[in-house]
Amino acid sequence: MLADSDTRWKWGALTAARLRSDQPSLPLDGFLLRGRATPTPRQLTEVGVRADRLSEVTAVEFLRAMERSPEKYDVVVLALVGGAVQAVLHGLAHAWRGVTRRPVVVTGYVGVVYEKLTDGLLLRHGADVVLANSAYDADRFRAVYEGVGADAGSVTECALPFLGGAPYGTAHDPYTVVFAAQPSVPDTPADRTYLLERLVRHATAHPGREVLLKLRSKPGEHTTHIEETPYQKLAQRLALPPNLKLVYGNMGEVLDRTDLLVTVSSTAALEALHRRIPTALLTDLGVREALGNHHFTGSGCLLSWDRLDAGELPAPDAAWVARQGVAADGTYGQAFDRARARVDALLAADRPPIEPYYSTVTAPGYLPRILARHHLAPDGSPLPGAPAADREPSAVRQIVRRAARGAYRHGVQRVAPVIRRMGEL
Repeated sequence: MLADSDTRWKWGALTAARLRSDQPSLPLDGFLLRGRATPTPRQLTEVGVRADRLSEVTAVEFLRAMERSPEKYDVVVLALVGGAVQAVLHGLAHAWRGVTRRPVVVTGYVGVVYEKLTDGLLLRHGADVVLANSAYDADRFRAVYEGVGADAGSVTECALPFLGGAPYGTAHDPYTVVFAAQPSVPDTPADRTYLLERLVRHATAHPGREVLLKLRSKPGEHTTHIEETPYQKLAQRLALPPNLKLVYGNMGEVLDRTDLLVTVSSTAALEALHRRIPTALLTDLGVREALGNHHFTGSGCLLSWDRLDAGELPAPDAAWVARQGVAADGTYGQAFDRARARVDALLAADRPPIEPYYSTVTAPGYLPRILARHHLAPDGSPLPGAPAADREPSAVRQIVRRAARGAYRHGVQRVAPVIRRMGEL
């Protein structure tokens, strides 16, 4: 399994576990794609799924490992951003030329697909299995592929691999409200300050409740998206009431004590709905594509802080929930049956060469740029000067990499906002 961030590691590792649930003893080799969002040990531990072996690699290093031993693996899960998936697919097509018993390649999405649907899907085309987290997504995915004349046979309906936990029952003592923060939604300091202030107001107005701000990462860590204005930093400027706390950790464990989940558009909403926990998607900043909460139109869960403060609770629409793969009706145990069956069928036969829709014929002005970002030529071969995979990085190189990553994060979270404010003077 190859992943490039904490959330994609979570999705990829748990997807691999679901696909091998009937053979849990099969080993899992984890590869982390080196980059700005490479997860820290804490982030990996938080997921709760351990790899038998773990390596940090570049795309070329990963491809060389796959080329040397294509028979070593049965399934390769690509838990990457779309452009990286496309680059690795072309690299694997080059590495496995003439190999008929190559691994089955699986990819998909970490959560709600609310933006760049066509772009992201076409960048994933070429994988043997493109997982759709719901019936709604499966229909959309097939429509996109068929609409451009690409084979849609890879689209396979399943569900998010990290749903689970006990169904919600009676209220906890104290009653607990959780706001699930997102690193990039909303993205402006003013909007993020507004949401934090409303959370403070809710905690102040309900002193008998425990109010939790669930954060994705600690200062210095990065997630799938860049977080320029962390809530931790904003919270330092406010007087937080004693019943408002900042928490980290596994989302499932936080949901174990949640009576009301509030968010803008986090995938945590689907986790909560799966467990029948009252779940509110905020409308305070509008219902907009840029926020992702437009995806929840028709869910019955769109509410404002004013309505929540007054005691109103969301009432989820059962038909909408069922179409979104939430499986709150107890069918989640069978959600990955189709995916396992497709993988088994592919493993039982010779696999054809990997043929993504994007090629130097269909996208000659786009594809080479995507491949070049990962040091690959238009035919998927490594470019001259690409990092070698036959030696471990020296201690000095490892230190330099960590320092560079830290400098990048400091620049994003500290320097960039200052420069932006100066430009607005």
